Amino acid sequence: MQTKILMVCLGNICRSPLAEGILKSKVDTTKIHVESAGTGGWHVGELPDPRSIEVARKNGLDITDQRGRKFSAYDFETYDHIFVMDTSNYRDVIALAQSESEKRKVQLILDELFPGENVDVPDPYYGGDQGFDNVYQMLDEACEKIAARL
Repeated sequence: MQTKILMVCLGNICRSPLAEGILKSKVDTTKIHVESAGTGGWHVGELPDPRSIEVARKNGLDITDQRGRKFSAYDFETYDHIFVMDTSNYRDVIALAQSESEKRKVQLILDELFPGENVDVPDPYYGGDQGFDNVYQMLDEACEKIAARL
């Protein structure tokens, strides 16, 4: 049986597509299925942000097969682990949970690196290109730990 993982950020065009692409590159995708979603629906059906595509490409990954989609309560039934990028995403996702077991599936992705410290992956959308490089490095380290555990 495949382990299913969902990466979640706000718009599903910057951080979560990077996290999806990075984790896919580190795991056996016949055993682990990775997708991403956003808590907001502004970018449904769209490609990731060009800056995310570029930083992924620079690091040897192609994320242009991804399209934005909105997180839904149904995702709790589908996914085993839901990694959110920041505390705002965490609150939005937890608000849709129907049970304690669903809530237990959700965690901040940087808890992998900073357990219990509630460290957010900064949203690089309004920053410069350097923000995307920094986010890539954070997500790469966190995904390395997740991949090792799986």
